[in-house]
Amino acid sequence: MTPALLAHSVADAEPSAAPRRLLGLPGAISANLLNMIGIGPFITIPLALSAMGGPQALLGWLLGAVLCMFDGFVWAELGSALPRSGGSFHYLREAFGPRRLGRLFGFLYLWQVLLTGPMSIASGTVGFAKYATYLWPSLTGWEIAAMAAALCLLNTVLLWRDVRSIERLSVVVSAIVIGACLWIICSGALHFDAARAFAFPPGAFTLNHGFWMGLGAATLIGVYDYGGYNNVCMLGGEVRDPQRTIPRAVLLSIPIVALLYIGLNLAILGVLPWQEAARSQAVVADFMQKLYGPLGGTTVAILILIASWGSALVVLLGYSRVPYAAAVEGEFFTPFARLHPRGGFPTLSLLFMGLASAAACFISLDNLIAALIVVQTLFQYTAQCFAVVMLRRQKRPGFRMPLYPVPVIVTLIGWLYIVTTSKPIHIVAGIAMVVLGSAMFLLLAKTRNRWPFAPSTETL
Repeated sequence: MTPALLAHSVADAEPSAAPRRLLGLPGAISANLLNMIGIGPFITIPLALSAMGGPQALLGWLLGAVLCMFDGFVWAELGSALPRSGGSFHYLREAFGPRRLGRLFGFLYLWQVLLTGPMSIASGTVGFAKYATYLWPSLTGWEIAAMAAALCLLNTVLLWRDVRSIERLSVVVSAIVIGACLWIICSGALHFDAARAFAFPPGAFTLNHGFWMGLGAATLIGVYDYGGYNNVCMLGGEVRDPQRTIPRAVLLSIPIVALLYIGLNLAILGVLPWQEAARSQAVVADFMQKLYGPLGGTTVAILILIASWGSALVVLLGYSRVPYAAAVEGEFFTPFARLHPRGGFPTLSLLFMGLASAAACFISLDNLIAALIVVQTLFQYTAQCFAVVMLRRQKRPGFRMPLYPVPVIVTLIGWLYIVTTSKPIHIVAGIAMVVLGSAMFLLLAKTRNRWPFAPSTETL
C-alpha cells in the first residue's frame, strides 16, 4: 500500500453510479440472520463450556445477548442517521469531523476492515470445513484449509451479480437455518433432563478471578456468535427506506438469534453431559446422532453446512462494500470505487475481500475468533459509542435509541470488559495494529499535505 497510489482521489477514476436501493426489510433481516446464524454456535458451544468449566457458560451467552442488544441501539441510530454502504467508515468520519480527526478514525476503521474482514469471512468457511469432517473424517489439516479457501472463492463468484438475487437467496437460506435450529431445540425439549443440563460443578459460581476471566472468555465467544446484526449497516446505500428498515433489521435480529442460541445450548446440555459436549468436535451432530442415530447426525450436519455457507456469503457481501466506500471518499485506491456497469456492485472491492479471505483460511480458528473481536473492539466498537453521541449533536433525522445515554454507557463498559479479560497476546496484537495504522495514516497525511500537517485553511 504505497502513499503514491493512495494519494489519487476518486475524481481521477471513472465515474461511478450510486448503488441502487433494492434491499427491503425481509432481505435486510435475512442478511443479518445469515451473518449471525452461521457456523458459530455449532462449533463454539464446546469452547464456551471449556472456558467456564460447566453449564454456567450459559451466563456468557446471556451477557453477550445483553451487550449486543445495547450495542444494537448504537448501530440502529448510526445506520439510520447515515444510511450509506460502508457503515462505520462514514459514521466515524462524520462524527469526528471529515476534514480532521474523522479522517484518522475513518482510516483506522478501513485499516482494521482490511484485516478483520477477511478474518471474519474465513472464520465462517474454516468452521464449515471443520464441520465437514463429520461427513468426511479423512480430511486433514491442509485439506480443511483448502476447502475453506475454495468456499471463499466460490462465494466471490456467486456475489458477482446485483443484490436482488442475493436477497432472494438469503431469505431461502435463512428459512432453512431457522428451521434447522427449531428442529434441534424441539428435539432437545422432548428429551430434556434438567438434572443433566444444570449439573454445575462445585464452586461454579464462586466470584473469583477465574470466574470473571472465564465469563469474559465465554462472553467473547457469545458476542462472536451474535455478531452480524450490523450487517445491514454495511449495505446501507442499497437498503430501501433505510431510516426505518435499518433499525428494524438490527433490533429484530438480536432477540430472534438470542432465543435460538439459548435454546440450542439448553437442548444440547439437557441431552449430552457437559463434559462430553465440551470435548466434541461436532457437538450438534453428536447430539442429533444420540437421539436419531447416524441419519440424524448426518442430516443436521448438512443443514449446518448450508447455514455456514450462507453466513460466509453475506459476510463477504457486507465487507466487500467497505473498501468501495473508502475509495469513493478518496481514502483508498481509486479503482475500488468502480461499480459493475450492469449489476451496480463494487467489482474490485469484492475481488479483494474474496481473495484475502481465502488466504486467511490458513490461520487457526480460535486465533481468528479472538483476534477478530479484540481488534474490532479496539478500532471500532468503542469509538462508535462516542460517535453516536457526537452525531446526536448534529441533529440528524432518524431513529433515536430509548433511555439514552444508558445503552451507550453499558455498551462501552461491556466492550472494555471483553478486551481486559482477553489473552494478553491478542490485546498486544490489537494495540500494535492501532499504532501501526495510526503511523500509516500520518505517513499518508504528510505525503498528501493533509491534517494534521496541512495549513489551518485546508478545505480538502
